[in-house]
Amino acid sequence: MTGQPPTKDSGRKYGELYSSWVTAREAFWIALEALNSHKLRSFLTLLGVVIATTTLIVVMSVINGMNLYIAEHVANLGVNTFILSQYKWAQGYESWLEARRRNRPIRMDDYRFLEENVQGYKTIGATAEYWGRTAHYGNQVVYDVDLNGVTPSMIDIGQQKVDYGRYISDSDYSHAAPVCFIGTDLVDKFFPNVDPIGKEIRIDEHTFRVIGVAEKIGTTFGQSQDNFAIVPLTAFQKAYFSRAELNVSIQAWSSAQMIPLEDEVRMLMRVRRHLQYNDNDNFGINASQTIMDLWQRLTGTIFAVTIGVVAVFMVVGGIVIMNIMLASVTDRTHEIGIRKSLGARRRDILTQFIIESAVMAGTGGVVGILLALLVNVLVQRFVTSSVPLSAILVGVGLSVMVGLFFGIYPASKAARLDPIEALRAET
Repeated sequence: MTGQPPTKDSGRKYGELYSSWVTAREAFWIALEALNSHKLRSFLTLLGVVIATTTLIVVMSVINGMNLYIAEHVANLGVNTFILSQYKWAQGYESWLEARRRNRPIRMDDYRFLEENVQGYKTIGATAEYWGRTAHYGNQVVYDVDLNGVTPSMIDIGQQKVDYGRYISDSDYSHAAPVCFIGTDLVDKFFPNVDPIGKEIRIDEHTFRVIGVAEKIGTTFGQSQDNFAIVPLTAFQKAYFSRAELNVSIQAWSSAQMIPLEDEVRMLMRVRRHLQYNDNDNFGINASQTIMDLWQRLTGTIFAVTIGVVAVFMVVGGIVIMNIMLASVTDRTHEIGIRKSLGARRRDILTQFIIESAVMAGTGGVVGILLALLVNVLVQRFVTSSVPLSAILVGVGLSVMVGLFFGIYPASKAARLDPIEALRAET
């Protein structure tokens, strides 16, 4: 035997499903027809839901776009990389004042100690920065140059990539060679039509020979990231600071190794600096997540305010929809009586009006999404913005939920109507 004859129960369930489908389909088209036949009233009815959905999606898009921008341009320390420096970034003002009294700079001795004792890292490198330098070539001058002294290993960690020429080598580092690797801002100013490799430029009163040019990075918040010169850290110390304050970059093999490696570096630095178990760190360990956590705390406040505004608009929009649905129940009392006299159950009437309410609110959500996409195009001219799929799903889902919630009362009122009294109602 390969089949069983349908039972009465299965036939009844199929009939109920079919009846529910027909009711839902009719309610859907009735709702669309009502929206189409009263366009102005529909627009005013759905205005609250439209504004709420548009506001929600635009704010989520701007925050998402800024998150991506911060992650790419500000918090990009390198793949699986964290930085040991004098201070922990993104801490409160009071904590920073306390750290300022307690923390000590990272020196070359600290870097060498970590290089020799940390186990399992992929790459380790050190940098020292000196902002606001002046570069000269012939009669040309570039101001506010970011001068960096680096170890050769920073080519595997930092943002700078070689466009042509070469980076700082081990030989340059060992011999404190007066060479430099420059950004495109200096190339555009000093060597617009000339190969810069082998040319000598002057940074302050020190002369460096150009050995390579970096790939163009671009701008961050309108500030060029290509106005820099990189020299060997040993040459930097020789020319400027013999005990330069360093940032030590440590790269892990994987994201899973990041936390254990941070703990190992913290433990070694605490031992090296003879800190007791209850002493605070007198150094800072910073990763991309440190910056992203601060940024997300800032945007979290903005998002919380937005949620409050959206909630107000949604409630107002829901109340308006409920009133319209109550008026619709009154206008269609005779129709409800006819349906009940023909066998429609209370559940059928209830379902019909709830679906109509949800379709109305959902239509407002879709209009809000389309409006948000148009606004997003305008917003992108001024700030970065990216519409996440989750914002669209939340917008539609929230508007439909509002329609379902505020449609319950009108639907239950329609379902409770007495069929005889309803048939007596004037059409």
